[in-house]
Amino acid sequence: MVMGLVEVLLVALVIGLIGFVVWGAYRAFQRGLPAGGPPRLPAGDRAWVAEQIARARWTAAHDEVDGTTRILLRRGYTGLDGQPAVLEERVFETFPSDEPAWEARFTEGLANARYRCSYLNAEDSRE
Repeated sequence: MVMGLVEVLLVALVIGLIGFVVWGAYRAFQRGLPAGGPPRLPAGDRAWVAEQIARARWTAAHDEVDGTTRILLRRGYTGLDGQPAVLEERVFETFPSDEPAWEARFTEGLANARYRCSYLNAEDSRE
């Protein structure tokens, strides 16, 4: 009697494992990805992201790296999570962070970067 119960449990386990593997393969195939790959976005979200990327704009930004202030040009869009996503970043101007005329250089550099961004955005809108 016990041997029969063990055999039934073993068969049930094998059938369960086979079902789990088939279900996993079906889900991976349904997403169009190999098993274990990252999940794809739904079609509506993919279309939204593609539209946002097509409408990406250039903006001026700045940061400080190793004692150097960098004025940056960034091309980006707003991602699905509402956070900015950067497609491209270019260094527009650099100068030492401890420079005596830092504020004047920063203000002028950022104004020039904003002007350049408006030019780049105008060029992108013509395409």
